[in-house]
Amino acid sequence: MLYFITSNDGKYREAKRIGEMYGVKIERVDIHYPEHQETSLRRVARLSITALKDLAPKPFFLEDSGLFIPSLNGFPGVYSSYVYKTIGNEGILKLMRDVTDRRAYFKSIVAFFDGRVHLFEGKVSGRISFQIKGNKGFGFDPIFEYRGRTFAEMGDEKNQISHRRKAMEKFLKWYINLR
Repeated sequence: MLYFITSNDGKYREAKRIGEMYGVKIERVDIHYPEHQETSLRRVARLSITALKDLAPKPFFLEDSGLFIPSLNGFPGVYSSYVYKTIGNEGILKLMRDVTDRRAYFKSIVAFFDGRVHLFEGKVSGRISFQIKGNKGFGFDPIFEYRGRTFAEMGDEKNQISHRRKAMEKFLKWYINLR
């Protein structure tokens, strides 16, 4: 049994399905902890583990991710959650209105704690669309295009190629080899 520290139901459902594919039971634990603002996802994950290591059941993991846009110097990056809550997809599209280089990527860090911190990274590259498209998914999914479709247009198909899946699979393959 692994404990996933998250308040995000969408992240939990995705992680649970991936865990089932690897024969690993994942249980959600919702513990409020500070959302750290740092310069890298790895640093944010390490600080989050430190905040939770005495509060959470063990072994536990958490996941942090962000949308990075090179033409905006990596913005929103580690601030993705806050940026989504404040300006949303409309705000990102407004910032990108006259930008021709629309490359972007999602990055995910899974941080596992078993007395030590272990980090696993997943990344998927795409581009920022010119408009909001699709009605499934969450966060920046309606503006992140991967091979001509936004994540929101892909529905559950997104979960086959997502940054979170890539990080989770690296983590679970490593974890299974420990047992």
